[in-house]
Amino acid sequence: MDVIIGAEATGLSYASFTNNDYCILEADSEIGGYCKTIKQDGFVWDYSGHFFHFRHPELEEYICQFIDKTTLLKCHKHTQINYKGKYIDFPFQKNIHQLEKQEFIDCLYDLFCNSHTDYSNFQEMLFCKFGKSISDKFLIPYNEKLYACNLNTLDPNAMGRFFPYANKEEVIANFKREENKSYNEYFTYPRGGAIEYMLSLKHRVPDDKLFFNEKVISIDIDRKIVSTNKRDLYYDNLISTIPFPALLKATHLLYDESVYSWNQVLVFNLGFDSKGNDITNNWVYFPDKELSFYRVGYYDNIFNTERMSLYVELGFTKDAYIDVERWFVRVMDDLKKSGIVTSQTLISHSSIIMNPAYVHITEHSLHDVIAKKKILEQYGIYSIGRYGSWTYCSIEDGMVEAKNCLSMQKKRSSKNR
Repeated sequence: MDVIIGAEATGLSYASFTNNDYCILEADSEIGGYCKTIKQDGFVWDYSGHFFHFRHPELEEYICQFIDKTTLLKCHKHTQINYKGKYIDFPFQKNIHQLEKQEFIDCLYDLFCNSHTDYSNFQEMLFCKFGKSISDKFLIPYNEKLYACNLNTLDPNAMGRFFPYANKEEVIANFKREENKSYNEYFTYPRGGAIEYMLSLKHRVPDDKLFFNEKVISIDIDRKIVSTNKRDLYYDNLISTIPFPALLKATHLLYDESVYSWNQVLVFNLGFDSKGNDITNNWVYFPDKELSFYRVGYYDNIFNTERMSLYVELGFTKDAYIDVERWFVRVMDDLKKSGIVTSQTLISHSSIIMNPAYVHITEHSLHDVIAKKKILEQYGIYSIGRYGSWTYCSIEDGMVEAKNCLSMQKKRSSKNR
């Protein structure tokens, strides 16, 4: 039997793909992981902004199969950057011509007269590819707020395909022919929130295969037994979607804890009595370190509703103590400073701390994950998904990994015959 740890997108996808007998262990009382949705006072909020973009049409059709198509919105993404109180289009590096003249000249000069040629970390990569001015004005301060760490500790490819690269020719061409395309130029979103995707996947999973409030305590890799807070279970294959260091700890596999780092993200979902001034943006980036948040998203602009509905995100180190009430006061003040909130009255709100949120992908973590995964796979343990693979990926990537995991099992099984 396959034991699946985690009833979130990757775990549910694996369950829906496999022909093996299985059960799913979920530590929480409901499915979804971070794709849960809060419905409160007429507002629809996710734990954080989850807007789905697909590269594989068949996977999009698969995950949307049991969603009412009349409730499924397809949006052309519109995002901007609040830079020194003014809005410029995202990505910053392709829209430097929208800056004040001297700043534009500085960015252009540094882009073409760049002395940085070699790089070994994320920060050096930014300097090398975009020059000092573009890096200092947006790329470094924004990502430092997001990741809550020094960017020179991250791998150059820490964001993979999700980083909006642009070469010099593209930057220049954008001066007259603005094309701000990115990996998620279009996204889909159900009116019922991200949980609708999870419920659609759950449609293929029988209720008697799901076990809630069941937390994994330890895993005996030699005897193939997983122990929870309720029982011991034998498994043939163990599919884990929990954070990779948590899996290593449960298996008692020796590892260097300093290799694994991440940030926490505090999310405020805020509902107001009336619309704000921004009626076009889906979300806005804030590099200004005087403002507490790094991103603000507008659910009302996606749903086309008459009351402003925001998600506001703040990044913290993994060990930080987060005083939610204190930060709530600060956020409300900063929303007014930035002009997002003017005369509106807050009528509903909620908060969530995501921990871990964004993992810190480093040279050491990349190597250690690969090495440890190889060891675990010898014992029939497969760690998949964003946190299981300790990477930066989309929901769709997790679905692809779930399919690949089944292919790996078949190969391993045929070799052992």
